Amino acid sequence: FTPSFVVNEPVLETEIFGLKFKNPVGLAAGFDKNAKYINELSYCGFVFIEVGTLTPRPQDGNPKKRLFRLKEDHGIINRMGFNNEGVEMAIEHLKKARENGVLVGGNIGKNKTTPNEDAVNDYLECFESLFAYVDYFVVNVSSPNTPNLRALQEKEPLEKLLKTLVSR
Repeated sequence: FTPSFVVNEPVLETEIFGLKFKNPVGLAAGFDKNAKYINELSYCGFVFIEVGTLTPRPQDGNPKKRLFRLKEDHGIINRMGFNNEGVEMAIEHLKKARENGVLVGGNIGKNKTTPNEDAVNDYLECFESLFAYVDYFVVNVSSPNTPNLRALQEKEPLEKLLKTLVSR
């Protein structure tokens, strides 16, 4: 079954790292943090859906209110803080998903309570746990809502993190 509003034109197809995307319409991480709605979202026309950001252990995220609408600017400020039910719960949902051939990306991060010097262990745990259930990974080191996370963007810690993941 293909929804009538999905456009399947050869000119829109792209292959990246061996993955074939039928068109460029996908859903970035943040909407389906826990991989609960992959099948339903695939019927909306998304050809790839990124779940997460997932952390090894569940975490509540930042205190509420953490989503703010800026009416005059037609924008939104998000201060979520990686709220999610943890990688193991997401895997339970992923085991039941995958209709319509949708590609699934795993957006991974570290728990807020994990010090940066141990961050590679959190990413590695998520990576190894999700490996059999997702098609690609996104390593999230950019959230301003996780204390000191952006320090992982510096050359030395980022290189260590990425080399560790790629070597697996």
